[in-house]
Amino acid sequence: MAYRSVSGPGGEPPPGPAPVRTGGDDPPAVPLPAELAGPARTLFADRLPLAAAYAELLAGPGVLRGLIGPRETPRIWDRHLLNCAAVVELLPPGVSIVDVGSGAGLPGIVLAIARPDLTVTLVEPLARRAVFLAEAVSTLDLTDRVTVVRARAEELAARRREGGRRRSGRSAEPVAASPGEPVELADLPAGLPVPADVVTARAVAPLDRLARWCLPLVLPGGRMLALKGASAAEEVAEHASAVRRSGGSAPVVRQAGVGVVDPPTTVVEVVRDGVARPAARGTARSRRGDTAR
Repeated sequence: MAYRSVSGPGGEPPPGPAPVRTGGDDPPAVPLPAELAGPARTLFADRLPLAAAYAELLAGPGVLRGLIGPRETPRIWDRHLLNCAAVVELLPPGVSIVDVGSGAGLPGIVLAIARPDLTVTLVEPLARRAVFLAEAVSTLDLTDRVTVVRARAEELAARRREGGRRRSGRSAEPVAASPGEPVELADLPAGLPVPADVVTARAVAPLDRLARWCLPLVLPGGRMLALKGASAAEEVAEHASAVRRSGGSAPVVRQAGVGVVDPPTTVVEVVRDGVARPAARGTARSRRGDTAR
């Protein structure tokens, strides 16, 4: 599969349908390495062709629009798709998910591909990323259960606390986004499953800030799953108190995909207990300069 790039002002591809396919007999830009075929079949089963189509989107429009670095293309399957798909073993059937700071759709789109029983909301504040996500969801035919919302996590949480009322005083009836376009904060669908059973985040922020942004989007008793790297244990030790102040349980480090992917995916799990605790006097840090994805 090849992609035809039409540059807009400044050389950046304009909005529009994500892939423009030419040369249908061309080899895929991101072939599945032979040594990863077994894990990929285990994690994606009969939805593996859909995962391959998403890999092509990442390697084509995703690179052209700056969402994925060109050097990441050879590692899309192992470092990104399989790393994210391993998390499905931590998800009960039929749960709702909010993916905070979704970026190029990792892990949110991957989870939606691997598990057709999931309902996923992708939350991304940057317009160019949100547009790519909406186009990818449309191209992959996931629009029946994946919604893209252009907003910051804390803005979405505040909007839900307000009950979705419009501040301008206009009618509260939500405006549906056109296919291939993200939903704006002012136009949230009334039935959007937020707060959700599970909130995910990958490479977004340190654990203390993640808890502050993500836990308000989790139903009481639900979980935050933060995909982390080798320093997860150190983060847990450093930020456990901050997580508790944000209404979360003691963070637990889990390994997903053991025996399937190498290395396994490191996930920090936090259960929302529904009680936010104020910081002790003199220990609260200024939030000035914090930016949620």
